[in-house]
Amino acid sequence: MNALARDAAPAAVIETRSLGKVYAAGTEAEVVALHDVGMRIAAGEFVAIMGPSGSGKSTLMNLLGCLDTPSDGTYLCDGVDVASLDAEGRARLRLDKIGFVFQGFNLLPRMDALENVAMPMGYSNVHRDERRRRAQAALEAVGLGNRAHHRPSEMSGGQQQRVAIARALINRPPILLADEPTGALDSKTGEEILALFKALQRDGHTVVLITHDPDVAHHCDRIFTMRDGRLSEEPRA
Repeated sequence: MNALARDAAPAAVIETRSLGKVYAAGTEAEVVALHDVGMRIAAGEFVAIMGPSGSGKSTLMNLLGCLDTPSDGTYLCDGVDVASLDAEGRARLRLDKIGFVFQGFNLLPRMDALENVAMPMGYSNVHRDERRRRAQAALEAVGLGNRAHHRPSEMSGGQQQRVAIARALINRPPILLADEPTGALDSKTGEEILALFKALQRDGHTVVLITHDPDVAHHCDRIFTMRDGRLSEEPRA
């Protein structure tokens, strides 16, 4: 089933049309990672993409995050045709439009929370004092204002993930892409992180969450499933 929404739907911040990705595997063989993927996500939605290992969900996430380019089809990110951009343009789009949250947190161990959160602004023309002010505000938004000068080793897994979410928010992107964000956390802490994503959704962010866990996916408004590189939308009960 093609998951492309109908024309009457609200304007999309993420839209793919017949998106495909093929990888070379040796001199002649090819691996089709994605095939004819159609997806439309409106501003402020909280969406899950489920699927087993090897289904194509990570490939799709990389394309949505402009970390890779499709072999065919179209991807519109907040109305911008990504195929029209060069590498520098894609990097600028990532910086302005997309925040990333990963299962492994990806925090730098020698930096404290404030420095980790401020790091993405090092690629923009924001004054150092303003970077620190915004980083402190982002930490307060995720409930860690009092942990600004703690290093990752001095924080729990849930606190580290909150720091990672604050870092993803620092450039005020409209889109958050979260790859198994609760996978390294216990169930109670995972619920707290999902509640934080819901709060961010209420603030207007669009959240796309990659997961293999149906319990996690059912916190979302819509659920897509990847199987053998093809995308379908699950009906809600």
